[in-house]
Amino acid sequence: MNVFDEFEWRGMVYDATEGLREVLAKEKVTAYIGFDPTAASLHVGSLLPIMGLVHLQRHGHTPIAIAGGGTGLIGDPSGKAQERPLLTKEQAEANLEGIKEQLSRFLDFKSKTNPAIMVNNADWLCTIPMLDFLRDVGKYFSVNYLIAKESIKRRLEQEEGISFTEFSYLLLQAYDFLVLYDRYNCTLQMGGSDQWGNITAGIDLIRRLRGGKAYGLVFPLVATTSGVKFGKTELGTVWLDEKLTSPYRFYQFWLNTDDRDVVTYLKFFTLLPQ
Repeated sequence: MNVFDEFEWRGMVYDATEGLREVLAKEKVTAYIGFDPTAASLHVGSLLPIMGLVHLQRHGHTPIAIAGGGTGLIGDPSGKAQERPLLTKEQAEANLEGIKEQLSRFLDFKSKTNPAIMVNNADWLCTIPMLDFLRDVGKYFSVNYLIAKESIKRRLEQEEGISFTEFSYLLLQAYDFLVLYDRYNCTLQMGGSDQWGNITAGIDLIRRLRGGKAYGLVFPLVATTSGVKFGKTELGTVWLDEKLTSPYRFYQFWLNTDDRDVVTYLKFFTLLPQ
């Protein structure tokens, strides 16, 4: 079974670019997912993309986790009805430390064959001169292309609209993919289904600038059968940090799972075989 088949039987494939199944079956691929430091901890909603990297590594591919020290300063408009409050650099740095530690519990950074890699996109996003970015990246994206993306189009329909800051987020994520393609031969980006527009923008940029072939795969956004957003409870978000969500509350969250969701969650969040 190749990793695409693994994702498929687990119900983890919401959409994927053409040809990805065949590539994953015959090549060792390097793939990444980004995690922006919008809070001091990841939450249970982050577990599905994390498990995507786990399965990828267990099937012999190389996973890259991006700690978004650069993109986290801007804020992703995907799935958001209004602007996020901007983090200070100090807040982002503090949040990053917690996220890095949590990711290290899931991925094997010492594997002799395909060790996981963790990078911080602030290393390149915070150092590229603005005019270079506009010339080398912005040149390849028409405004028409950007406003057709679902994450931006939805915000333009809101009274508040979208700031130029968040409007530029898609370009930053596309540039992340290009940098990882150049540095690590990374040809696959994964994420939640709300990331599809950002991922395809990166694929387009790699094709235009490098003539290279890259791929994307997105996971479903998890919701309970009763329609509640996964990870939200009466007591608030369920965090992975035991200081923010006690082990007792974390256990109770899973214990309280609706019977109708149990099989789905076993497929998503465990390594139990088919």
